[in-house]
Amino acid sequence: MKRRTLLALPLLVASAGGRSAEPHVAYPAVEAGVGLKFPRDHGSHPRFRTEWWYVTGHLDDPSGRTIGLQITFFRSRPGIAEGIRSEFAPVQIVFAHAALAIPSHGRLMHDQRAARTGFGLADASEDTTDVHIENWSFALRDGFYHARIAAREFDIDASFRPSAPPLLQGDAGVSRKGPLHGQASYYYSIPQLTVRGRVTMQGRTTPIEGIAWLDHEWSSEYLSEGARGWDWTGINLNDGGALMAFRIRDRDGNTYWSAGSHRDAAGRVTLFGREEIRFEALRQWRSPRTNVQYPVAMRVHAGSMSLTLDPLMDDQELDARSSVGTVYWEGAVHAVRENDGPVGRGYLELTGYGRPLRL
Repeated sequence: MKRRTLLALPLLVASAGGRSAEPHVAYPAVEAGVGLKFPRDHGSHPRFRTEWWYVTGHLDDPSGRTIGLQITFFRSRPGIAEGIRSEFAPVQIVFAHAALAIPSHGRLMHDQRAARTGFGLADASEDTTDVHIENWSFALRDGFYHARIAAREFDIDASFRPSAPPLLQGDAGVSRKGPLHGQASYYYSIPQLTVRGRVTMQGRTTPIEGIAWLDHEWSSEYLSEGARGWDWTGINLNDGGALMAFRIRDRDGNTYWSAGSHRDAAGRVTLFGREEIRFEALRQWRSPRTNVQYPVAMRVHAGSMSLTLDPLMDDQELDARSSVGTVYWEGAVHAVRENDGPVGRGYLELTGYGRPLRL
């Protein structure tokens, strides 16, 4: 969902000296019935306020070790200095996060980048998925996504092969985030991505393979007034299916809005409405750095489906205050169904458990 629309704004306001968008800037609204068109909608939509390409996955190395992977690129239009004809004007800003979760390491390894477009430092193509900040990149070429990340503690060089068409979330790709029609985003997912590549840490390069999930979403909406944050999960099921569920929480921790989808191995899609999605906290973990407490083990109910999500490790908190201005928990999880055991692998995202998102 997003969820991530909302993350990219605090730094943009700070970079503008605290100013809001220029009065004449008109951000387009998300409209039902428009219909997503590919390959064009794999690319950037620069007129909208915020956009992201979000990859999460589970990797396995030859020793049998499991590694959680997150790579995210955000594009934001802050709505300032748009009348200035200069590459110095921050008309579009690109952010990126990258993280590896390795239980033996004990904490999340992560890094982040931010740059305005121009001067060859950063860009997001409108033609297809092709976004970069310096030597960080994520691009779709010849039917494969390719990621190259040179972080402080690790390097990633990986390809992601889709096994099925995009999964349009919500109403044909229009995903509602609240009771008002304008509270929506364009949103599609590509689950069950086959991953091949290599990870380099401490001078040692290790081949990896696994399964990943891609979300691409764009919108001009802020988080609804009165909302505190959200819980989201995307699970690649072992039978070839995929489950997505989210809820937006209000200031009291209750569900403000929720939705989800399930695509089975045969490609049949079931959409879930507000009353069919429920998140149930099973276990809490408190960060030793921020003192924020997160429900890192959850039970997710989607229609008649009920899955328990257990984290690969508890400490998967990502401190992004130096880029998008917030702290959140983004964690690799195993999905377990009662009487069936492990049924999938994916990610759980938890935001707004410290300070409410002021957006």
